Amino acid sequence: MSALGAIDTRPANKADIAREFGNARTTYDSASRLQRLMGNAMFETLQSQAGMAGCALDLGCGTGWFTRKLAGLGNFVSVTGMDLSPGMIEHAGANTPHDIIWTVADAEAIPLPDQSCDLIFSNLMIQWCAAPAQVLRECRRVLRPGGKLVVSTLLDGTLRELDQAWRQADPGQNHINRFESEATLREAVSRELPGAEIETKTLRLPYTSPLTLAAELKHLGAGYKNASRRRSMTAPGRLRAMCRHYPREPEGGVVASYEAAWVSWSCRDINHKTQTEKE
Repeated sequence: MSALGAIDTRPANKADIAREFGNARTTYDSASRLQRLMGNAMFETLQSQAGMAGCALDLGCGTGWFTRKLAGLGNFVSVTGMDLSPGMIEHAGANTPHDIIWTVADAEAIPLPDQSCDLIFSNLMIQWCAAPAQVLRECRRVLRPGGKLVVSTLLDGTLRELDQAWRQADPGQNHINRFESEATLREAVSRELPGAEIETKTLRLPYTSPLTLAAELKHLGAGYKNASRRRSMTAPGRLRAMCRHYPREPEGGVVASYEAAWVSWSCRDINHKTQTEKE
């Protein structure tokens, strides 16, 4: 999220991201309310489009929940689930009866040939990347003419209630992951995916308490990942203070806000270069 004073908001290194998501592979699906909500919005749009065929890629596939759904959609010759985390890929492959290709890879350097995919589906992955624009550039590279890209991500303002509660309970120490601003996302999409559509929406999910929210983030492997974070467990006093400062709903529960964004793009003109490529 946005920096405050001298707080370090640099993204985590890729090894930490891969390891922590891999550690959450057995609890991820049970906690993935937001992930399914946002992924289903893209999947339902794809279901309404006839003629889905060719090769599909689920980029940042995690446990393979949507990869398996894509395998049953249309007439794809091949479906690939790709993720940075070896643990997630191992778990996905062990729980999949379908003939799906599982690959450990970095979304900023997709190990596929140019113009080799007809559909790229990426649900809540690019916010973990240090260079989201590079991911979009790679997606454009591997899409065939007529191919479709659908991406969801989170923007600055996500978990703002939790962020503000922690800032009061533990001043000077960030506890929330960095998210790009809407303006930054729109600029990157405009440069890399000419003509793409962007939809944004604030989603508010209910929780019984701030501790329930914290537990869900832990089960997802989505805790704070900045390299400068404390490596020790959060002191109970700080955790209690965060809970006191977290805003309560009239009925006693709490909500968490997520600034959601969806990007949809069709690859129409392979000869058109983006502004980045022209430079």
